[in-house]
Amino acid sequence: MGTYVLRRLAISVPVLLGITLAVYVIISLAPGDAVDALINPEAVAALGPDFREQQREALGLNQPMLVRYGIWLKELAHGNLGYSYADRQSIAAKIGERLWPTLALMSTALILAILIAVPIGVLSAIKQYSVIDYAATILGFAAISVPSFFLGLAAIYVFALKIPILPAAGMETVGQPGSLADVLWHLVLPALVLGLAEAAPLIRYTRSSMLEVVRQDYVRVARSKGLREVTVIYEHALRNALIPLVTVIALGLPRLLGGAVIVEAVFAWPGMGTLALTAVQGRDYPVIMAINLISAVTIVFSNLLADVIYAVIDPRIKYS
Repeated sequence: MGTYVLRRLAISVPVLLGITLAVYVIISLAPGDAVDALINPEAVAALGPDFREQQREALGLNQPMLVRYGIWLKELAHGNLGYSYADRQSIAAKIGERLWPTLALMSTALILAILIAVPIGVLSAIKQYSVIDYAATILGFAAISVPSFFLGLAAIYVFALKIPILPAAGMETVGQPGSLADVLWHLVLPALVLGLAEAAPLIRYTRSSMLEVVRQDYVRVARSKGLREVTVIYEHALRNALIPLVTVIALGLPRLLGGAVIVEAVFAWPGMGTLALTAVQGRDYPVIMAINLISAVTIVFSNLLADVIYAVIDPRIKYS
């Protein structure tokens, strides 16, 4: 297993290089740059075109694209993510402040999604074509169809305005000393919205996987031995049904990160999502590159994590 993991990590290096190069080319070819976003057009008109070129030279934007990418890659190899064009702060420090709120939101949403989707999917499979099955199908398709931003606005309207039991935005109550309970209280709505959006497809995958497994011979043999139905379903059938589900959950981590961007913007959650939106609006290339690098690492890690969990769930799977 250790050799396999090391080989996968070695293969991931050129993959990450290709992703970062593609992203750098795309954002460099986009119209405008950081100078256009930072400086008032009226000021540029008053100071003349030379002033704009001086600012671009100061930021290194006057150099060829591949030269700038090479400089960024060289600094990255030394552990330096660079500095933001907007406020000249260290990007590593900015991400360090925003990473943990996003991880808290994503992990809570993922746990909620699994706790919601797996029991409903299992129940929908063993009660196929029942009222429960049809209700789970309708609710699942509805949750998939409703955009996250609309679901978030609806949750704010209901639970923060009409029934004011939950905070509408932010991570802490303004004017009060920070506490873990206060953070968790603010986490409820965004995590629930993101978790419901992630649970919807998981319900369908769990149902489909369980329907394939419950028809297998070993499940019939387990029933014929007189085992309780709960034991047959959760100890024999579900364990094997989890194998394809692990793929969906692990490969859904990047999708969860993308959904967090929208949810964080709606709920003003101070995480990576709001930082990414601010960087895109300000054409802050170093920040955009750092966030995309983290996203690419998340994708590679989620693929590797899925393969490792396969071997844990199914002892028949061995990696040489």
